[in-house]
Amino acid sequence: MANDVVLVDSHDVQIGVCDKRNAHLGAGQLHRAFSVHLIDGLGRHLLQRRAAGKMLWSGYWSNACCSHPAPGETIQDAASRRLREELGVRAACRALYSFEYHACFGSIGAEHELCHVLVARSDAEALPDPDEISDTQWLTRDEISARLAEPQAQFTPWFRLQWGRLLLEHPSFDVPSRHV
Repeated sequence: MANDVVLVDSHDVQIGVCDKRNAHLGAGQLHRAFSVHLIDGLGRHLLQRRAAGKMLWSGYWSNACCSHPAPGETIQDAASRRLREELGVRAACRALYSFEYHACFGSIGAEHELCHVLVARSDAEALPDPDEISDTQWLTRDEISARLAEPQAQFTPWFRLQWGRLLLEHPSFDVPSRHV
């Protein structure tokens, strides 16, 4: 896929296309993104540690898959594609909500995203792409909440923003059970 991201306004209307790296430099440019929360049959969530080669938040823990749709690609198609590419997992995704956030990573760059949050279910073995992910863990909701409460815990800002809202607004995390 191309290395371009879709630039959007605060209503998620496309206003342009930009190179992914350039969209994250400086204060960042508002662009379309998504986050997938992968849940197994026991109700555990797959967390991933971002690979050391990532420009922003390398080594930080986050939800199973975070990425950007290519120009012309739907969020659902992009989410399923990236689950396959990053984790080797085929799963149907269900959209929950969208939100805008802005987070700076020192002087390196920033995330300024209109992020679509999705959930998916799978019991498949995760096979992480080492260019994207350095480690994975399946954890219960209580275990994740406890880790987020630790003062030195390194979690991505988008995951922190999503977690409380997911627990509050989507406590059952109902997701599709069929594979795609």
